[in-house]
Amino acid sequence: MVITDFLERNARLYGDETALVELSPSEERDRAVTWREASLIESAQPDAPYRRALSWRDFDRRANRFANLLLSRGVERGTKVGILMMNCLEWLPVYFGALKAGCIAVPLNFRYSAEEIRYCLELADVETLVFGPEFISRLDAVQDQLSRVRFRFFVGRGKPAYAEDCFKLMGFCSSSPPPVALEETDHAAIYFSSGTTGFPKAILHNHRALVSSCETEQKHHGQTREDVFLCIPPLYHTGAKMHWFGSLISGSRAVLLRGVKPEWILRAVTEEKCTIVWLLVPWAQDLLDAVDAGKVDLGHYLLDQWRLMHIGAQPVPPSLIKRWKQIFPHHQYDTNYGLSESIGPGCVHLGVENIHKVGAIGVPGHHWETRIVDENWQDVPQGEIGELAVKGPGVMLCYYKNKEATDEILKDGWLYTGDMARMDEDGFIFLVDRKKDVVISGGENIYPVQIEDFLRKYDKVKDVAVIGLPEPRLGEIAAAVVEVKEGVDCTEEEIAAFCRELPRYKRPRRIIFDRVPRNPTGKIEKPVLRERYCGGRLVEAQISN
Repeated sequence: MVITDFLERNARLYGDETALVELSPSEERDRAVTWREASLIESAQPDAPYRRALSWRDFDRRANRFANLLLSRGVERGTKVGILMMNCLEWLPVYFGALKAGCIAVPLNFRYSAEEIRYCLELADVETLVFGPEFISRLDAVQDQLSRVRFRFFVGRGKPAYAEDCFKLMGFCSSSPPPVALEETDHAAIYFSSGTTGFPKAILHNHRALVSSCETEQKHHGQTREDVFLCIPPLYHTGAKMHWFGSLISGSRAVLLRGVKPEWILRAVTEEKCTIVWLLVPWAQDLLDAVDAGKVDLGHYLLDQWRLMHIGAQPVPPSLIKRWKQIFPHHQYDTNYGLSESIGPGCVHLGVENIHKVGAIGVPGHHWETRIVDENWQDVPQGEIGELAVKGPGVMLCYYKNKEATDEILKDGWLYTGDMARMDEDGFIFLVDRKKDVVISGGENIYPVQIEDFLRKYDKVKDVAVIGLPEPRLGEIAAAVVEVKEGVDCTEEEIAAFCRELPRYKRPRRIIFDRVPRNPTGKIEKPVLRERYCGGRLVEAQISN
């Protein structure tokens, strides 16, 4: 079976039903939905200027048209098709169209600079690029260096001279399935690593891996045809797309929300009757803060149908989930662990039945195995810290064109994640930190995540990141970059006093008040902080937001 089979089945069985909704809220429409207005929502939705929808049949037809456009240009099986678009209704039909043509889809991070775009297109041997208006200026800057890219298809308004109108051309193409036979072992997609150790690496997956992610997601969260999934994170990332795969396999509706304001999220849940929402840590925290500050009134929203909130992509502070359960006690909660190298989330997951283990990333996911090993790849005793390794149907084939990097993390089918973890007496895995982020101070291993989780319990702290700073005698010291809540005053002395509950060697030696940078998938950008504070004089400051 291949991933496109699910789309074709849904078009056949549920053709007239809505597959995808795109919501693009604007500042002018930034308001709560009252109970009275909610009674009119059903009839008002089709005419809402910020709402677009696509049925399963039209989704499949658009994918077929794009596939046939590629074939009409002589694009061959295995050709790489780059996708550089913001989340929109066109994104997934382009992705599936590339797959239907026997091509390899190559989603690109919308935050990439012009040079990173050029680098990734070259690394992945991309010959066809589909892009949106947000990227014109960046592509303008590197046009002369994209000689390998034969076709440039544009989606949106304001088409540049060097590109063709993708959807206008698709209008001349057949909506029938393209004459391409696919196998589960065919190469399907290249995703890029987060690039935290330099430029990104290209991660190659086949159709079997994509199908396995569908099955894993549906097994973990039990999506049915009645569910509605709210998707906010970027579709270029494996996390967002593979969670949406639960909607794909169950034939249920999904909503693409272009915006992360708490009131927009709550309004989308209300208007679209969403039952499952996947959030990143900063968005969940912003929503809770907005409730606590009285900026949103939950009484203005219809939320009874919302059954599951789950988080992934980065360590989840237990204090955050405890706050969430206080405000939303009826919600199921799950956390998902994964890497792009393991086709996204689900190789380890907590499970909705294991809320008592909040803080753990969980147990091996559906059809997955795990190990925790030492530097010689031998299993460590239960309770001790080692590197987490995973094995399952979603492990990448390789880093494309990088055998050396592949051999470093793939051994006998096991993917060595670079994450330090431990397993408790019940078999639950707790993430300790990234291997490269461990701070070694005076011979002691300090795991920043443990300090970050502790500091987030302080009621003035919005976010925190702990990094190692060079120190002549100890080698490194732990420094806490603290972002305080809006409108709150906080001092270094307060943070230091709160940290007295920690063992002395774990207490941060420097307190830095600054904003904590996170990438589009919610991961803390520690290389940015290291560059900022290791490259020059450390400035300690008291701030008032």
